[in-house]
Amino acid sequence: MPKTRETAVYTHGHHESVLRSHTWRTAANSAAYLLGVLRPSMKILDIGCGPGTITADLAELVPDGHVTGVDRAPDILDRARATADARGLRNVDFAVADVHALDHPDDTFCVVHAHQVLQHVGDPVRALREMARVTRPGGYIAVRDADYEAMTWFPVSPGLDDWLDLYRRVARANGGEPDAGRRLRSWALRAGLTDITATSATWTFSTEEERAWWSGLWADRTVASAYADRATGGGHATPQELRAISEAWREWGLREDGWFSVLHGEILCRK
Repeated sequence: MPKTRETAVYTHGHHESVLRSHTWRTAANSAAYLLGVLRPSMKILDIGCGPGTITADLAELVPDGHVTGVDRAPDILDRARATADARGLRNVDFAVADVHALDHPDDTFCVVHAHQVLQHVGDPVRALREMARVTRPGGYIAVRDADYEAMTWFPVSPGLDDWLDLYRRVARANGGEPDAGRRLRSWALRAGLTDITATSATWTFSTEEERAWWSGLWADRTVASAYADRATGGGHATPQELRAISEAWREWGLREDGWFSVLHGEILCRK
């Protein structure tokens, strides 16, 4: 019988302001908790690979192995293939896939990795069971997700308070869980995983360049992305409210004393 597929809505979409963030991500700044277990001949599945920057890094770290990057959005895979081609990588391929129903046999991969994925899926426990199913005995399931409620910044900004409240409401209306980071261990236990190492890590933006980049991408994303469309289309905010939040981001970015920290939960599970 065919596998039932669950809802998975990517709140952000792939607007340029979103890809500005995604293409900045590397294995070093987004998967450091995983790197210590990698071996040159491993076979890796990278779920929700997006434009493929982390995927390409993983492929470079397993030169005698292979990495498969998968995503629900076919168009973004062209960008991922271009990323791999630009680096001359030949041990990587890409395909469309749904984490709730992966098109791979049991016990296929040494590592199954997902960065910023489970916060967007309809059933994260089922997704983890699927990830475990395609992982070989002795292999690893590696997951990292942000926790929006735990994000913190300085100085105080009512506009950024409005942003956080709005984002969490929009994400939950899409069937996701924006505060996924703190829930990863719980979800893994419910999925039947037992050998779980739970950690956390942060991204911090405080220099003038970092503040300009982080505030700029969120200012743009707030008014000109799939997230903006979902915010207005779902009745969560008016265009005027989105513009006010966007301006609050730009004002924060100009503050010399501005500081922003993104907390991530991480789990590394041995099968």
